[in-house]
Amino acid sequence: MLARKQASAIVEAALGHGENAGFAPLCVVVLDAGGHALALGRDERASISRPEIATAKAAGCLGMGFGGREIARRAAAVPNFIAALNTIFPKGILPVPGGVLIRDGAGVLLGAVGISGDTSDNDEICAVAGIAAAGLVADTGA
Repeated sequence: MLARKQASAIVEAALGHGENAGFAPLCVVVLDAGGHALALGRDERASISRPEIATAKAAGCLGMGFGGREIARRAAAVPNFIAALNTIFPKGILPVPGGVLIRDGAGVLLGAVGISGDTSDNDEICAVAGIAAAGLVADTGA
């Protein structure tokens, strides 16, 4: 089970990593394995819809069972299928990097992180950094 303190640590580390790297203002959402928000943090300069975008990145990964990079590959192969999932998934799905599954050392799924604000690749870098800072394993779908 993903603890609230771990989720908060992921958010703070991811935001800090983005700031230190000079990335655009970010929003970070951490969902538990059931898709419920445990933590959300945003740079006060992040634009208005970043929480919804970050949530869709994380929730889509949970709904499909793999990281954002694999969702992006599948969207390229079967775009109509992935597009249709937005009508099924209550929190959305975005077929881009920046949605990362959180696993423990044994590979057990604990939740997901979604980040929005910079390029999708940079969002993913911050998600991975946040997850590592909490002592957990990132699954990007690479």
